[in-house]
Amino acid sequence: MDILAFLSPLFVLLIIGGTLVGIIFGAIPGMTATMAVAVCLPVTYSLGLENGLALLLGLYVGGISGGLVPAILLGIPGTPSSITTTLDGYPMARAGHGEKALKIGICASLVGGLVSLMILYFFAPTLADFAIRFSYVEKFLIILFALSVMAALSSDLLLGIFSGFLGIFISLIGTYDVTKGGNGEWRLIPPGTEYWLEQGFSLLPVLIGLFGLAAILDEAETGMKPGLGGKGVDVGQHERFSLSIFRGQWVNLIRSSCIGTFVGILPGVGGSAASILSYSNAKTFSKNPQNFGKGEPAGVMASEAGNNGLTGGALVPLLSLGIPGDSTTALLIGAFTLQGIQVGPLFIGNNPVTWDAMIVAMLIANVAMFGLMYFAIRYFAMVVTIPKHILFPVILMMCVIGAYTINYGIMFDVWTLLIFGVFGWLMTKIRLEVAPFIIGFILGPSAEVYFVKTLESFGDLTIFFTKSWIAVFLWVLIALSVGGSAYLQTKKKG
Repeated sequence: MDILAFLSPLFVLLIIGGTLVGIIFGAIPGMTATMAVAVCLPVTYSLGLENGLALLLGLYVGGISGGLVPAILLGIPGTPSSITTTLDGYPMARAGHGEKALKIGICASLVGGLVSLMILYFFAPTLADFAIRFSYVEKFLIILFALSVMAALSSDLLLGIFSGFLGIFISLIGTYDVTKGGNGEWRLIPPGTEYWLEQGFSLLPVLIGLFGLAAILDEAETGMKPGLGGKGVDVGQHERFSLSIFRGQWVNLIRSSCIGTFVGILPGVGGSAASILSYSNAKTFSKNPQNFGKGEPAGVMASEAGNNGLTGGALVPLLSLGIPGDSTTALLIGAFTLQGIQVGPLFIGNNPVTWDAMIVAMLIANVAMFGLMYFAIRYFAMVVTIPKHILFPVILMMCVIGAYTINYGIMFDVWTLLIFGVFGWLMTKIRLEVAPFIIGFILGPSAEVYFVKTLESFGDLTIFFTKSWIAVFLWVLIALSVGGSAYLQTKKKG
């Protein structure tokens, strides 16, 4: 690993700074790691690929970890991935052990992040080498499988499927020139908008709108309450913290980290599922399951190790297959797009320096997260008191400036930001899932190319079922994910 190719003071500073900002975003209820990455995404264009990824990965790790602060001190998850941290962390805080609970969560977060990083380092290249042998058929079915998994894990299967295909439909707006001899016909373009929509909607303004502006509109609807009204946050009495509290919990930590990593590898599942599965397994295998929900440290360990295990796991399908593992890694595709690089099976082999930079950045980000939060946790606890009516207008301004400057000052990108910001807010009202939509929007053009090229080569739809054993296996996985979800949702309603 030639770390001298990218390792510099600026590289390290961007990771630490990104981690710090990510922690702040994660610690404020209503703001997430996804929003942090969306807001800062345009900045990466001027930084270059390695330095830009250093900033975004720091934001990612810090944003996921920061959610434990309000989860423990207020009983409000700072991010969806911290939902089960509240179950035992908040009772510990109410009993006067808030600082102890915070430090337990921070240590568990470090373990989860490092375990997932090891799995990413060893597993992603292997999966990429295997995926290189995929033809257009297998690549199309991989995308179909990713969409089926996300739909299956939505609150409603049919709405999840609809969201995914709606994303694909909107991604196809623009010029069609996939077929042999295609002359670039316009399609799905309303009259009078040909100049603006000839190339379709730009990815980055769409991402910033869905994950930045939509969240601000959702908060504004509740009245933009000014934090805690200036009141302080009690983290409890200062206690001497000892790692002996982890004695007998290493199996729980490693198991939860691996569960989180595996959930991250599944496209679009999300951190909330990682923390819930890790927590439920910890309770199942515990010698004292009756203590869970009453201030059990093992519950905090499982939840935080699981949701931080997600960070490395979600990068596995992104870097080896070109399919984002969650909404935040979907935003990372925007960073690669800005630099003209396509992720997929050939990425690691063709970009070894960038691959090494990402591994080192993830390692430094996890260490920085631990150092910043462990030794300054009382200061980070004050973050939850920042008034949102002051903070959110600044973020809105950053979103608009970022959208405007991405494509060298095209005003239509600002309108795209506003359109998809309102659209993302409306999606939450009608219970449409944002994650399947954005994954469909990102992967739609690739799915179309793979589908059309397959038909050009073979001219028969049956090839999607008979091309190879991998194709058959993928169809089995698709059927299991959709069928299993339909069965469970029907059983739940019944």
